[in-house]
Amino acid sequence: MKPYVSVITLGANDLEKSVQFYRDGLGLETQGIVGKEFEHGAVAFFDLQPGLKLALWSRNDLAHEAKVPLGDASSTEFTLGHNVNSKTEVDNVMEQAQLAGAIITDPPHDTFWGGYSGHFQDPDGHLWEVVWNPAWNSN
Repeated sequence: MKPYVSVITLGANDLEKSVQFYRDGLGLETQGIVGKEFEHGAVAFFDLQPGLKLALWSRNDLAHEAKVPLGDASSTEFTLGHNVNSKTEVDNVMEQAQLAGAIITDPPHDTFWGGYSGHFQDPDGHLWEVVWNPAWNSN
């Protein structure tokens, strides 16, 4: 397999609320919820960067599509890393997320490895790490 991730799909308990968080709160662009006319088809897409989209889809519909039982949600399965160019940008993104309704689980702080990071949860409990790594150029 030659890895090429083009879509990250997050299961949402309340699709409308999750779209509002990412669109109105975090400022991500979307055409809104599409596919409502299809059973298990309602989904919202957000462009993250060239070649990468974020999709929000009902947890029930995601379980149906993948043919797996709907399980309990867990915030510790993975995190989405959002790398930025400065400590100030970490602070700004974390503040924006909090104003949008995110739960700040780990306020921005200097890390043991020389960076600066913080974590927040979206309305469905998905963890995001906002991080500045002095060894990486995020753009």
